[in-house]
Amino acid sequence: MSLVRDRVPLLDVDVTALCADELIQAMSGFVSDGTTRVVLGHNLHSVTLFHSSPDFRLLYERSDVVLLDGAPVAMLWGLCRRGNSRSDDQGLMEYRLGSTDWVPALGGVEGLRRIAVVGAGPEANAKTVERLRGIVPDAEVAGRPGDNWDNDSEESVVAWLAEFQPQLVLLGLGMPLQESVLHRRLEELPPAVYCTVGGAIEQLAGLQKLAPRWLGRLGLEWAWRLILHPGRVAYRVFGEPWILLGLLVRRRLSGNNTTVDRSPAEHER
Repeated sequence: MSLVRDRVPLLDVDVTALCADELIQAMSGFVSDGTTRVVLGHNLHSVTLFHSSPDFRLLYERSDVVLLDGAPVAMLWGLCRRGNSRSDDQGLMEYRLGSTDWVPALGGVEGLRRIAVVGAGPEANAKTVERLRGIVPDAEVAGRPGDNWDNDSEESVVAWLAEFQPQLVLLGLGMPLQESVLHRRLEELPPAVYCTVGGAIEQLAGLQKLAPRWLGRLGLEWAWRLILHPGRVAYRVFGEPWILLGLLVRRRLSGNNTTVDRSPAEHER
């Protein structure tokens, strides 16, 4: 299938608007190709990092898919695409894909035989590995925890991936650590589809409670997370949007409001 990047003008980022079925179809093609692919997601936190960190931005520009991970990003994309059949009012939130929206559908990826899960603590990692074995029963699924991540654990995981040779890697180290690891180590990692999944490993393991889906459809998952984890989420909800606004205003004033749009064929390995 053809993967099209859409601009979200108000945020000056590009996204790949896919529903879950379309993402699974794209992943089937990636697995069949056997080349290195990168699947990321955009929420307001990643947009802020995109405009403030050159390395972070470079990883996004070289990626194959950038999902609409955050409700505000999805809504702004929908406003800019109003009148397009892909962004009508009823179907808009189908294109808002968090990791827990598409990981349960991995059984539909054709030819998927080896999956690596990297991140979270030992209990969460083991439980998510076990769950994935049920979702993709024909696949070998193995994992490595990512708590207390340091240079030694990074080297160990890189060596393990080289030995295991997975086709799909779910990397859940939290943002921006997971993106930093991919940016630094991607060239030496074995060919696979690398997907950043943030805290989804704990959620898939059942150790972190998911927001009710109706809250997600209303774009209010942030309120759920704020209630459960106020210390961790408060700055992102109340402080970081002002940082992002300042970055966007500065970008507009400087006239630097373009990003590099690379097609998947440009960075096949």
